[in-house]
Amino acid sequence: MSEQKEPYVFTTGSCAAAASKAAAFMLISGKRKEQIRIETPAGIPFEVKLQNIEIEEGRAFCAVRKGSGEDPDVTAGCLICALAEPSADGKGEVMISGGEGVGVVTRPGLDQKVGNAAINSVPRSMIEKEVKEVMSFLDYHDSVRITISVPNGLELAEKTFNPRLGIEGGISIIGTSGIVEPMSTKALLMTIRLELRQRKECGEQIAVVAPGNYGMHFLKDYYRYDLDHAVKCSNFIGQTIDLAKEEGFTRLILVGHAGKLVKVSGGIMNTHSKEADCRMELIAAAAVRCHTPSRAVLEILDAATTEEACGILKKEGKLQECFALITDRISYHLNKRAGDRMDVQCIVYSVEYGILGKTGRAEEYLREVTE
Repeated sequence: MSEQKEPYVFTTGSCAAAASKAAAFMLISGKRKEQIRIETPAGIPFEVKLQNIEIEEGRAFCAVRKGSGEDPDVTAGCLICALAEPSADGKGEVMISGGEGVGVVTRPGLDQKVGNAAINSVPRSMIEKEVKEVMSFLDYHDSVRITISVPNGLELAEKTFNPRLGIEGGISIIGTSGIVEPMSTKALLMTIRLELRQRKECGEQIAVVAPGNYGMHFLKDYYRYDLDHAVKCSNFIGQTIDLAKEEGFTRLILVGHAGKLVKVSGGIMNTHSKEADCRMELIAAAAVRCHTPSRAVLEILDAATTEEACGILKKEGKLQECFALITDRISYHLNKRAGDRMDVQCIVYSVEYGILGKTGRAEEYLREVTE
């Protein structure tokens, strides 16, 4: 008999709120609690067993283990811990901070201010609501300090976008509905938006975008560009242009490997292979327009990679001419997507053959951002 999956997976924010509620109850009542129940913002109850329970004079500690779902999640199986301590001030407040393994915000543009623990606003509200419910039930009028920690959070954070976003020292405690929804694409786009917003809030006027690590390293090696200032857009080229406009950029430069950007020359704005893959057809079409011998065009259509296709064009003396056409079409589709609100420049390169094509103001933009 196959193992039955839980109908819902709850966020790190829900786990933190549940652990906080339980720790507050044990602190104020002095009674051990093995299980806790909270209500998530989505209206779905979360009932969970507690782990690593400790009750001492003036402190109570417990942990909730984060579940896992269909989407890859580095936090699956980790412990989200809460320490509750009293503050005899008669104010009845809930003071929330981050401990070991919870990141600290070091750059503007995120949910929390610079210097705050990376515990987002919805989880903070959840923690406060659940702890205050306990305080009211037990007729407790002083304040409670809650410290959230994740024992292996520092190691987990290296597998997330946190270091690029300027969250140092651990993971973020996140969630808006309290449950994990299978929205990996949405999460990636949210990360791209946050990076663009940070760059804008840091005063940068040109969004520098690369689809992946190859493009990022090309920028560093060829143009000595600080990678911390570039935004990695993955396959979401069109949506990144949309997001950059929404964040107020009027200029953008896209730097990418021909394997990705050739697709854009055909108007394809999501370059994932499951969406479309007509690289060889587009290169072959450009080769025909440049009067490349038909034998070589057929070889291009049979090529496995754009690097191989570039080699065929190089042998025929048509590489730069063909990619001038391809780059012109890439520029057309990028600027069509951007509309009249933003100017987009681009650079197309090959690992083997270097820069294959660049638009008129591309290097001007790069000089401006590297000065």
